[in-house]
Amino acid sequence: MGDLPRYMHSCLQTGKLAALAILVSSGIVLQILACALYNNWWPMLTVIMYVLLPMPLLFFAGSDGSSLFTESDNSWVNATKFLTGASAVGSIAIPAILKHSGVIGWGALTMELSSFFVFVMAILCCIRMNDNDGYSMI
Repeated sequence: MGDLPRYMHSCLQTGKLAALAILVSSGIVLQILACALYNNWWPMLTVIMYVLLPMPLLFFAGSDGSSLFTESDNSWVNATKFLTGASAVGSIAIPAILKHSGVIGWGALTMELSSFFVFVMAILCCIRMNDNDGYSMI
């Protein structure tokens, strides 16, 4: 893509950013629909985990985001990996526990898990987009 004009390159970047915005918006809509369609707002507990998910990355990873994808002897990076993984598991566990206890139905569980996977796809696309450009948001 080095031979493309600068204006074309910025248009492609804008398109990637728009696709990320659509993915995140879709995840938010699925999250709200899981609650509103079934008139049960307990699935919104998952939002707490979505808010807590990036916190270890912001506090412990620092500016070197690439160290999260490699083996490291740094205890802060290991703590970041553990806390991020725990938050990700909690994002799946909360709707599963609510379904198991009978608080929500199958439809709400399906929408909650769909919302989670849409958010994961948005994060993976963001990481992939940043790796191709040579800069990092973390």
